[in-house]
Amino acid sequence: MSFSRASGILLHPTSLPSQFGIGDLGESAYKFVDFLEASGQKLWQILPLGPTGYEYSPYTMNFSAFAGNPLIISLEKLVQQGLLQAEELAPFPPEDNPQRVNFGRVIAYKTKILKLSNQRWQKSLKGLVKLAFEEFCQEQSFWLDDYVLFMTMLELHNGNSWNNWDKKLSCRQSNYLKLVSEKYQETIAYHKFLQFIFFQQWSQLREYANSKNIKIVGDISIYVCHNSADVWANPEIFQLNSQTLNPAYIAGVPPDYFSATGQLWGNPVYDWEKLKESNFAWWIERFNSTLKYVDIIRVDHFRGFEAYWRVPAGEKTAINGEWVSAPGFELFETLSNLLGKLPVMVEDLGIITPEVETLRDHFDFPSMRVLQIAFSSNADNPHLPHNYTHNSVVYTGTHDNDTTLGWWQEGSSLESKEHAANYLGYDSPEKIESISWEFIRLALSSVADLAIIPLQDVLNLDSQGRINDPSTNKGNWRWRYTSSSLLTPQLSQKLLKMTQLYER
Repeated sequence: MSFSRASGILLHPTSLPSQFGIGDLGESAYKFVDFLEASGQKLWQILPLGPTGYEYSPYTMNFSAFAGNPLIISLEKLVQQGLLQAEELAPFPPEDNPQRVNFGRVIAYKTKILKLSNQRWQKSLKGLVKLAFEEFCQEQSFWLDDYVLFMTMLELHNGNSWNNWDKKLSCRQSNYLKLVSEKYQETIAYHKFLQFIFFQQWSQLREYANSKNIKIVGDISIYVCHNSADVWANPEIFQLNSQTLNPAYIAGVPPDYFSATGQLWGNPVYDWEKLKESNFAWWIERFNSTLKYVDIIRVDHFRGFEAYWRVPAGEKTAINGEWVSAPGFELFETLSNLLGKLPVMVEDLGIITPEVETLRDHFDFPSMRVLQIAFSSNADNPHLPHNYTHNSVVYTGTHDNDTTLGWWQEGSSLESKEHAANYLGYDSPEKIESISWEFIRLALSSVADLAIIPLQDVLNLDSQGRINDPSTNKGNWRWRYTSSSLLTPQLSQKLLKMTQLYER
């Protein structure tokens, strides 16, 4: 699908400022949308919105590919709905580093308050609100019923993986599922409440963004977590050990730009033959559900739909894996036939073969280009702007990169710096005053139809602003900016002037 020339900013909602330890869907989100509008931006790109588990990764450690993350529900909006009293929002415990989300504190604090609001909700549920809730539950029944039961059982088992539960649960014996559903109906109702409120708040925010002519770019990560409602409810579509129900193979990528030993993600890989037997029903529901809440979908790890790297379970690195073909053509043809022209952009980084390019180009999906990896080789590097096509999306850096300033200070070689300086028209790297804004100008001025800039680069942050380092599993996904006042009118005007200059 071709897109009109535009630009936008990459920022996950957890990175928004708030007084409750983590970004949410309240006032600061609306102020960010206002900043986008004032800056002439047309896109807000987010990461996957699902509830996260171990190490809080929205890509590899989520409990559902369909659900929303309750931690970013706005408590202030619950006050406006009458589900909380303002005085019940006790001050959040002082933070050691306000730029880092302390998930342990956030979970303890918000869970207590969300449960209180749920009690009031259940007592007051009637009329149009009850009708809207029932309609939501009916429309989302494909995933919602399994998800709320899964979360209830996950809590009952202290987070233990579903395949270690009682066999009647792990193997989903229907009579037993009915019994536990009746026994724990209050907890199940609580999780339904969380999902209804999350998507209500998210829909309101998206409508506000759309009213400002800003589209939301969502994200579909190709894989899901093993300990998730998705795998528990649909084990047949994953390659699992038939005895233990653990993954038989683990997803990842071989050695690449980001890691010399590759990346071992820990997710189970799909049984594509089983998916084909159902005419890709699970994937159809996933795309259809996502398109109800975003305007454009970024497909993460697109090359995995042509061939995926699978590693035998138990390996410590991703080196000893193998490429296995996947039916990407059939999948996206089926999706296109059922859902129409797909508003999709793809992440096609890594080892990209002619077969992957053919799959991408057949469906006219925009390709991805990243400036931080443009200056490490020769003039034919596809990430250098003179090699771009119109049907592409350029980033200064992605959520997997350091910030541009951090890359310049710590992650780039002298040779890369000199290459970048020469490309930008400078005699030496020392002449560059702000590499972040030089890259922003380079991205916006390129022929790529879409340009997306991480907010960290707009704010010219160093490595302290990095949100994810793929070479390590620990300590990621925690960065946030501390105040909406950082998005100054001067900064907005600077970005607006450049955006208008290059007709975005």
